[in-house]
Amino acid sequence: MTQNKLNRKAFTLIELLVVIGVVAMLLSVTLPALARVRRQAESVCCQSNLRQIILAAFIYCENHDGFFPIAYYTQQTDQGDIQYNWDFTVCFVGPEPSIESGILWQGEPMDKIQQCPSFQGDSNTPYDPYTGYNYNTSYIGHGQWENIAQPARRDQLRQPARVAVFGDGQNISGANKFMRAPLRTEGDLSFNDRWAGTQGFRHNRRTNIAFGDGSTRSQSVVYTLVEPARHQQTLDAYNQQNPHSPVGFLSPDNTAYKVP
Repeated sequence: MTQNKLNRKAFTLIELLVVIGVVAMLLSVTLPALARVRRQAESVCCQSNLRQIILAAFIYCENHDGFFPIAYYTQQTDQGDIQYNWDFTVCFVGPEPSIESGILWQGEPMDKIQQCPSFQGDSNTPYDPYTGYNYNTSYIGHGQWENIAQPARRDQLRQPARVAVFGDGQNISGANKFMRAPLRTEGDLSFNDRWAGTQGFRHNRRTNIAFGDGSTRSQSVVYTLVEPARHQQTLDAYNQQNPHSPVGFLSPDNTAYKVP
């Protein structure tokens, strides 16, 4: 009798294989769903970061006669150069470079906000501890070496809800911090590397954007038309090899970037 009870409690090989099959099937269904949830959570976190970044830009405007922060400039001193960027300032005075929060933050330590949770690579700019976002340099931030150096004023944004100010910066070789419009502008007329200022569509093939009215939205449509035209082939080839995380522009022309 005891032996019969033990036999009834034990799994047969067939039953064990059935259980293993059911568990494997459940995992095959559950794990992709969990991965999608994780990616969605990262996208929500990313948009939260962008809201804080655009809010910081508005505060900067209030403190600087309505002007947005300049995207970049370099100050030369007898001891070394200081590179001021909108996100980070790198000081080359001393034996080792020192890094501080950039122009946008007005001395406040807000570094971690500048890391997109879905971007795992390195910045194309040396020494930046966090990366993943870029700033509209063609029309808003401008910079020291642009055709127009002075940044735009907030009241110049006639349709702020349509003007991209910050977003998921990414090109074919990593993150970028300077967002570029695809076609030549008065501000960067002599600049030929616009293809390096693209957006990363890394949130389930969507890219997040902070607009001039303070809103954040995502976009799925990728545009690769760019001047000079030869760079479009480079972008298209990259996107064919990376269909789940392409790079590109926000509009087929400069509409998504233009201030007036």
